[in-house]
Amino acid sequence: MRTLASLVVMVCLLGACAPMAMFASSSGSGYSGLRTDWGTFVSSSNVNALCLSPKLRLLIWDFEGHFGKKVVMNSGYRTPWHNASVGGAEASMHTKCMAADFYIPGVQKSQLIAYARSNGLTGGLGCYPGRNFIHVDVRDRPRGYTGPVTFSGC
Repeated sequence: MRTLASLVVMVCLLGACAPMAMFASSSGSGYSGLRTDWGTFVSSSNVNALCLSPKLRLLIWDFEGHFGKKVVMNSGYRTPWHNASVGGAEASMHTKCMAADFYIPGVQKSQLIAYARSNGLTGGLGCYPGRNFIHVDVRDRPRGYTGPVTFSGC
């Protein structure tokens, strides 16, 4: 019975987010020359968008639906070796298919940060001053947190 209830909840969540994300635009010069990996725009061939947890996929769709534009992922899943080579944290959510670094062409970074802070799916948020992207992950928030765990300049 729990499995059936979980399935119904997941279908409802997907049904609420997916249609809005399906109408997100990918037109304009900000998408020129970019490739896609498993339906997600990526900034380089080194970005792996295959391994995204369902909750992370929902969060990305939520961003796309809210802003009406597709995200461009700078970093998705990382192997432990790749994560170490780019200076990622040892227990990085990227190695667990639970994190993405992205931007949306034409959307100010401050708008992405504000939306991530207000989104209940965002468990962690990294802002990286001087960079055009944000980091979001879907870790469980610690008890008592009403917003995401923030780090790196947020």
